[in-house]
Amino acid sequence: MKKEIHPENYRPVIFFDNTSGEKFLIASTVETEETDKWTDGKEYPLFRVEISSASHPFYTGKETVVDTAGRVEKFKTRMAKAGTPKAKKEKVRKAGGTNSDTKSKDFEGASKKEKK
Repeated sequence: MKKEIHPENYRPVIFFDNTSGEKFLIASTVETEETDKWTDGKEYPLFRVEISSASHPFYTGKETVVDTAGRVEKFKTRMAKAGTPKAKKEKVRKAGGTNSDTKSKDFEGASKKEKK
């Protein structure tokens, strides 16, 4: 490697994946406050990450659902209440509102009147 091209704090750092418990020793400039021992017995700075190649579904082939606040259930409930897109258009028409189809037709008609 060329000398004097890396920052001064470029050093080996242990990246700890909180999800899988895996550790990686990689050179980095990330700032850390924790330290941990590596398999070689030396102590290195420790940086915790939420997800890495050891726990990401793309690399592991396993799909995991992280649902800490019931987000999936809340979404399904909202979608059930909202109904289908056709039902929404009918509600808009019955309420006397306009949807994007009627707006575009009204605009075309207005522009034709102006040209005459």
